[in-house]
Amino acid sequence: MRKFLVAALAVILVLGTLGTGFAAKEGWPDQLRFMAGPPGGNWFAMGGAMADLWTKEVLQTTSSTGGGVANIVNVNAAKADMGLSVTSMMGAAAKGEDPYKEVLGNAGLFANLYRQYTYFIMRKDYAEKNGIKTLGDVMEKKLPIRFATLKPGTASEFVIKSILQKGYGVSWEDIKKWGGSVEFSNYDDGGNLLADNHLDCFAFAVGRAASVVMKIESQTEVVLLPVDESARKAMADAYGTTTFDIEPGIYKSVTEPVPVVGDYTCVVIRQDLPEDLVYELAKSLWGGKATIASAIKDLEELDPKEAISVGVPAHPGAVKFWKEAAGN
Repeated sequence: MRKFLVAALAVILVLGTLGTGFAAKEGWPDQLRFMAGPPGGNWFAMGGAMADLWTKEVLQTTSSTGGGVANIVNVNAAKADMGLSVTSMMGAAAKGEDPYKEVLGNAGLFANLYRQYTYFIMRKDYAEKNGIKTLGDVMEKKLPIRFATLKPGTASEFVIKSILQKGYGVSWEDIKKWGGSVEFSNYDDGGNLLADNHLDCFAFAVGRAASVVMKIESQTEVVLLPVDESARKAMADAYGTTTFDIEPGIYKSVTEPVPVVGDYTCVVIRQDLPEDLVYELAKSLWGGKATIASAIKDLEELDPKEAISVGVPAHPGAVKFWKEAAGN
């Protein structure tokens, strides 16, 4: 009877691990904490999808709200294990440059996921009334604009603020001095404020085909403002960003290419996590790409050849997998 009970207990333990990924190996944490983005955006949805995938295939993973700036800080301090951010911000963290006050050496790149575009979405009636063709027109004319972006601590607020400061020499305080206003919101509320004519411009960074932009277009007529070449160059010099074009065919308000500041959405990971665990996480993400991309279309851009950026510190386990997957 005793042998039977021992055997039965062993079977129960084995069955209990089926469908929930690998049992935690020696040196692995019991679970992973993934910090995503604000509710209503692609990052929030993607964080949940990735956590579900890794829970099933690798290790129990929870997903919570977060922001591009704070996620790197929390990963570095081991208050989170992984998080979403943008690659240029990783470069700033590795150097201890603004918005970081010191080098954050425990935060490493796990993977570049997809391209990140900056959107300056303006009400069409406001643009026509004031003769606005580019973002620089607003800054040059010092218009009393009602402006909004996402909350401080998000990647969007960082990059939008940086474009204004580095590219045009304009701060939030300058906009207020012109008689304008600056609000910090989320995707849904900001879009609604724009549609209800409580805002003139709503700006944020998101992927190539963003449902939040399409939703705003369905609520009111808008234009997507190009960022002037001089401002794009200033951002490239400061943070290593690039230029992407928002092409016609994605949004009804875009009839010709709109050049904007470009970057990558990436996953940041603790450098002190075991190499074999990080390798398995990367392997699982690559294998589950189609499943996640069916819900988060941007992830179709995930490419092993672009997953690791030169000059940005990356986790060895991630480097090993993405090199293998790229055939290197």
